[in-house]
This record gives sequence, C-alpha cells and structure tokens, in this order.
Amino acid sequence: MQFTISPNDALPIYRQIVEQLRRCVASGQCAAGDELPSVRALAQLHAINPMTVSKAYSLLEAEGLLERRRGMGMFIAAQPQAVHATSRLALLEPALLAAAAQAVQLGLSATDALTLFKQCLTQAKKGSQS
Repeated sequence: MQFTISPNDALPIYRQIVEQLRRCVASGQCAAGDELPSVRALAQLHAINPMTVSKAYSLLEAEGLLERRRGMGMFIAAQPQAVHATSRLALLEPALLAAAAQAVQLGLSATDALTLFKQCLTQAKKGSQS
C-alpha cells in the first residue's frame, strides 16, 4: 500500500492516513490479512512523526478495520460483510461536497464542474496505471 501524504493539506496527516486506508479497503485494493508498513517504516518514508502514524493505526484498530498481531505488526482485519457501492460513495461524498461548494463560490456551471471532474478522473486513472 502506497500512502500519499501531503503536509500542506488542511487535513491532518493522521486523517490522511485513515481516509486512504478506508478507501483502500472499500475499493478492494486492500484485503483482509494484508500487512501494513510498520509505524516506524511509514514515518521514516514520509518524514513524519511516528506518533502520527500510531494515532491513525490506533483509530482504525478501534473501528475494527485493522488488527494488531502481537510480534507481527498491523494487518487489515477481516470485514464482516462486503463493502457495497453505497459505502464507497459515502467515503467520496465529503470531498465532492467541498468541491461543489468551491464550484458554487467560483460561479461555475454544473456542466463545467462535471466536465472538469471527468477530466480529473481520467488523469487519476492514467496516474494509477503508471
């Protein structure tokens, strides 16, 4: 699993990690039993405080998304039921609401905003295939 950490983002780093892991599991890219990088390894890779990574992992462990295996590390927990498309959409909704608010503030039409969103999806797909 590759994390994209943006220190300049308004979203705190621990929340960036939490949200990325939630999306990874919801999309099926991360499966039950997949091992996560250690707190120390992830912190060193992104030059962030290990306590930040630990906080993110602990929150997800409390949610039941992750499980700690003594002496082995942190793993994606078995999910009681498959993640449905509606829950994946629910994870995307906050970002789209923020983008919609910005589009309204900028006076963009729905057509222009949707066209731009489609272009961004195309760019994201190309970037993930590289």
